[in-house]
Amino acid sequence: MQVVKTVVEIRGLRQKLKGTVGFVPTMGYLHEGHLALVKQAKQEDSAVIVSIYVNPTQFGPREDFAAYPRDLDRDIELLRKEGTDIVFVPLDDEIYPREFSSWVDVEKVTERLEGASRPEHFRGVATVVAKLFNIVQPTRAYFGQKDAQQVVVIKRMVADLNMNLEVAVVPTVRESDGLAMSSRNIHLSPKERQAAIILFKALTLAQRLWRSGEKDAEKIRRQMTALIRKEPLAQIDYVSIADAQTLEELNSLDRPAVASLAVRIGKTRLIDDMPLA
Repeated sequence: MQVVKTVVEIRGLRQKLKGTVGFVPTMGYLHEGHLALVKQAKQEDSAVIVSIYVNPTQFGPREDFAAYPRDLDRDIELLRKEGTDIVFVPLDDEIYPREFSSWVDVEKVTERLEGASRPEHFRGVATVVAKLFNIVQPTRAYFGQKDAQQVVVIKRMVADLNMNLEVAVVPTVRESDGLAMSSRNIHLSPKERQAAIILFKALTLAQRLWRSGEKDAEKIRRQMTALIRKEPLAQIDYVSIADAQTLEELNSLDRPAVASLAVRIGKTRLIDDMPLA
C-alpha cells in the first residue's frame, strides 16, 4: 500500500493502474461503515484508492472542524489490513491552493434538510468531491447510505457535469443496537450514547408505519417527532419524509421516499435515514 500527499504523486500512480479503480473519499477516523465501502470496492474493482481529508469548506463557522476526530496512523493501518492499494492524504494547499476561487454549487436538492440547517455545507462537499474525482479519475466512487442527501447531491453533480464514473451506494452500517456508525459518535458520553438510539427508533417507527400501509407522510413525521421528544437529551433539528430523488417533502407516500432526521444529543449533532421504497 502506498501513501501519497500530492496531486502529482497520486496522478502518477493512477496512470499505472490497470482495470477498474474504486475510490472511497473519507474524512478519516475510519469505522466499520468506511471499511464496508472499501470491502465493496475490493470486490468490484481491480484497485482501490482511499482519500483521507478533513475538508474545511464543508464546516460552518460554528461547527466542529477543529474538534473533528483525527487519527491518521490508525486509519492507515486499518486500510492496510483491508488491502487498499493507495491512500491519498492531501494537505490543504493541494486541495485549496492560494487564490483558489472556483466552486461547485448543486442547486435545488441542496436547499433542504442539511442544506437548510448548514448553509454552504454542500458547496464545500460538492467542490471537494469534484476535485477528488478529477484528481483520481475513478471508475466507481463509493458512498454510504447514511448520508442520504449527500448521495443525492453527488449523483446529481455527476449526471449534470457528465462525469465518467459510477456512484455506488452501500447500506448503512450500524451498531448492534441500531445506532448508525459515525466518526462523531466518539463525542457522546455513555448517557448520550444510550440516548442516541432514539434516532434509529424513530426511523424504524417510520418504516413500520409505512410497511403497515400508512400513506400519510405528515402523520408519520408527527409520530417520529413525538417519539424523539420523549428522550430528554434529544433536540430535533429536522424530521423529514421526502421524495427519494428530489428530497421534496411528501404529503402522501405514493413514490419511493426516504425518512431522515438530524438530532442533537448533547452537543453532538447526528444524522441518519432509512429508505421507504
